[in-house]
Amino acid sequence: MNVALESPEMLLLIIPVFIAGFYLLRKTKTKLVEWRMLVALLLVLALASPYTTVTRTISEEDPSLVLVQDQTASMGIFPEETGTDLYEALTADTPTTLVQLTGEKTSLGDAVTQYSGLGNQIVLVTDGNNNAGKDLTEALEFAKDTSTPVYLVQPELETNDLSVEVLGDKKVVVDNQNEFEIVVRQASEQSISYFLEIFVDGKISQSRKFTQDARNNTIPINQAFTTLGAHNISVKISDVSGGDLNEVNNEFYKSLYVIPKPKLILVTGETGSPLASVLSNLYKVSVVNGYPGAENITDSKVLVLDNQFIDSFSEAEIKEIKNYVSNGGGLIVVGGDAAYNYGSYLNSSLEEVLPVISKPSEFKGGRNLVLILDVSPSTVAHGTQGDILSNAVSILRNDNLKDANVGVIAFGNAAYDVSNGFVFMGLPHNLALLEDKIKQLTPTNQTETSLDQGLGITKQMFEGEDGELDAIIISDGGIEDSYDQSLQTARELRDMGVNLYFIHIRSSAPSQADKTRNIYAEMLMQELGLEANYQHINMGERANIIFEETVESPDEQEEEIEDLGSYLLLEYSPDHFITKSVNLTSTTITGYNQVTPKAGAERLVITVTGQPVLTTWRFGLGRVAAFTTDNGEGGGTQWSSVLYNGSNSRLISGMTNWAIGNPQAEEGAVVEAPDTWLGTPSDLTLVMYDEGIPQLKLNGARLDLALTGRNTYETSINPKNIGINNISGYPLAVNYPLEYLEVGLNKDIEPLIIATGGKIYTEKEARALLLKDARQNSERESNEPVSLKMYVLLAALVLYLTEVIVRRIREMRRLKQAQGETGAGETAA
Repeated sequence: MNVALESPEMLLLIIPVFIAGFYLLRKTKTKLVEWRMLVALLLVLALASPYTTVTRTISEEDPSLVLVQDQTASMGIFPEETGTDLYEALTADTPTTLVQLTGEKTSLGDAVTQYSGLGNQIVLVTDGNNNAGKDLTEALEFAKDTSTPVYLVQPELETNDLSVEVLGDKKVVVDNQNEFEIVVRQASEQSISYFLEIFVDGKISQSRKFTQDARNNTIPINQAFTTLGAHNISVKISDVSGGDLNEVNNEFYKSLYVIPKPKLILVTGETGSPLASVLSNLYKVSVVNGYPGAENITDSKVLVLDNQFIDSFSEAEIKEIKNYVSNGGGLIVVGGDAAYNYGSYLNSSLEEVLPVISKPSEFKGGRNLVLILDVSPSTVAHGTQGDILSNAVSILRNDNLKDANVGVIAFGNAAYDVSNGFVFMGLPHNLALLEDKIKQLTPTNQTETSLDQGLGITKQMFEGEDGELDAIIISDGGIEDSYDQSLQTARELRDMGVNLYFIHIRSSAPSQADKTRNIYAEMLMQELGLEANYQHINMGERANIIFEETVESPDEQEEEIEDLGSYLLLEYSPDHFITKSVNLTSTTITGYNQVTPKAGAERLVITVTGQPVLTTWRFGLGRVAAFTTDNGEGGGTQWSSVLYNGSNSRLISGMTNWAIGNPQAEEGAVVEAPDTWLGTPSDLTLVMYDEGIPQLKLNGARLDLALTGRNTYETSINPKNIGINNISGYPLAVNYPLEYLEVGLNKDIEPLIIATGGKIYTEKEARALLLKDARQNSERESNEPVSLKMYVLLAALVLYLTEVIVRRIREMRRLKQAQGETGAGETAA
């Protein structure tokens, strides 16, 4: 029991008590002084107000609920009475507040944030599509942090609805085949058919009937424009079979602004290489064999150095290249047999600009990791299930695991292999697959927490595996029943060389500690000698596991390179601008330059052995890409010719477009304004590169511009007409209200709901179970102070009375004895 003091300063009164006591002891030397000193000390302690804290379980029979009913325009595909009927059922049994969202904007995030942390529990009756106000993901995180359970009631779909959208860049280059995507969404997952028409500048370009079974259908199209300036694409769906409530979202407009081809300089000795061919088709390229001069490179958007030996440039020329990049120019350095480690780049002035060092990269692979996740019923009962799963997902996303093999095991009353063996994390879809499997884990029906069985499957998975072996247990620590067996298996894993970690999420689960409050999880790691690998974290926190890098010696790498002869490529950062539209599945190259990424650089494409092939970073205001394989011809080596053919060439165009940044020439008056939705403003920016008076008109009406920077003007515009609007020759598309874009139930928020401690129901399930679950969630532990002052005063009183009684008894005995002696004397006389 921990004891604290409300007024510790009162303990200073002990000093005069001791001084007075010692003085009286020297004068009288009686036991009475000692007794009285002890009583005085207890009285001083009482003045200091000692107290302890007691944990009490508080339960509300009638929890306070806030029911947020989504009645916005997109909810017309669901029964209108769902939220109303549920509110009437709940308010009859517990205090319930009804909040209704209406109109053509859904601000679920605002409602969740407003009612979180006030002792409420929140019920959302909605499709889960948030399109205004605070981001719903952030709002649910806030609800979780404030211990506010959020429940999601998903209405039953009454009728179907479709929406259409066109995705792609607004600013496109003349005479290039530009890629766009048409996305058709439906609310249900039934089989539907519709007729799709595509118009370019108001004239029909394509039309076709489609059949769709999934929620989303993505249709790629290519379109080139031969003239500069404003253009547009529009699409329309009609003749829908399978139900379509709203027609407003069946037509979509996309405005385009076509610009001249950006200027590039390619420094190469192989003018007919696949690299030169791809670049020349897309950009205005000047091909030179040698340094083109400072004036020429300043006039270009990107400088491409193809397989250039370091001695090809003087120090003065490299200094000019540095200045060019620092001031915003792009630089791409392509490898080959005369570049990087073969071109004496190591420790050169040119290497200072590059995101890589020209020496072999340490291999970050060879790691096998098993996540052992607790899915016993106690994790739901005590609110830790969401934290266990989200911590697992957070670990999966660790950058040092991108080359690892990962397995996932769940344990409750029994254990089972979730991942079906080890899964390689170098492939983005593998990571997404494991995350999805983890998010769908649900507790077992029985109460046992069989960690020992989870460790047993882990041992089987690790048998015969080499390299770094790691296992991470994530649990609420309720392992009392399986402690002895778990310790035995954990010792066997440790003896196999497995690095074992335990992430213990703090909760009120009673089986996490013994009668003397020793925590089983902590004892387990102590008995293994792995105290440093034990982390006890609060709900809402994320564990910090630092994985040591696994390193393969350069000699082993060279031997592997000679043996394999071809190397599978992986998209290491698939969400980057360069790689997001690239699919390198089964793409291999036959050679590359040996480099090591610098701190702050980003690896985008690697070989399956972890060697960098495309690495980027920012240098000053400019962008630099190190492409460490060859130009596809390579003087006969032809390491990477496959990257310049078909869809793989998107990697080359994406890399170049990234290095370019803004492809528009910095001259004249440059306008930028993204397409928008009816009722949603668009932020417009005007940059005046030439002298002149900034004037813009929206559909003939003059706009008020505000100077926000050097030669930069901004304003916010909110056109009232759907279609293509004209801003002094610059096009702006306005589409149907954003409310109608996402149709049907949003499944992405389900893991976030569970993480708050809430649940997901149908309307029928909510009527039967929601109030019961809310009452269970209302149970919480509260640390309440209990004063010990009365006990101290009682002790002082008992002590004082004892001293008085003892003294009185002694006095009576002495008096009786004295009387006896007096009587005896008189008799003798």
